[in-house]
Amino acid sequence: MQMFNVNIKKLDEKAIIPKYGSEYAAGFDLYSVSDEEITIKAHETVLVKTGLAMEIPVGYAGMIFARSGLASKKGLAPANKVGVVDADYRGEVMVALHNHTGEDKTIDAHERIAQMVIMPFATANFIEVDELSYTIRGEGGFGSTGTK
Repeated sequence: MQMFNVNIKKLDEKAIIPKYGSEYAAGFDLYSVSDEEITIKAHETVLVKTGLAMEIPVGYAGMIFARSGLASKKGLAPANKVGVVDADYRGEVMVALHNHTGEDKTIDAHERIAQMVIMPFATANFIEVDELSYTIRGEGGFGSTGTK
């Protein structure tokens, strides 16, 4: 397990520094900075602030995922499915929470709203070519590799 420091800046004194839920958790919890409940209407999206900015190490990205409890119990999950915080971003970390249900839902003050996993990534050098290498799959699209 790799460990490194991540610099965090509180943009609001009420912001909660992220915490891991267990010793081997991959993701750490992000909390709403709001002192009040936030209502998310049915099928709508609300941008929820954390009150934090962070310095993700170069070569890594902060991937924001749904919290399983919030998604399964309240039907609330990031609108873009997975948010990406780049290493050069220094603004406030926010989560666009979408209500997938037909009822209005609320987020409690300072509730855990999402989880972030810091992950390494590779960048690509794009080279334009006339032909791509051959594979058995070739140009088979969606569902082309399944059995009937």
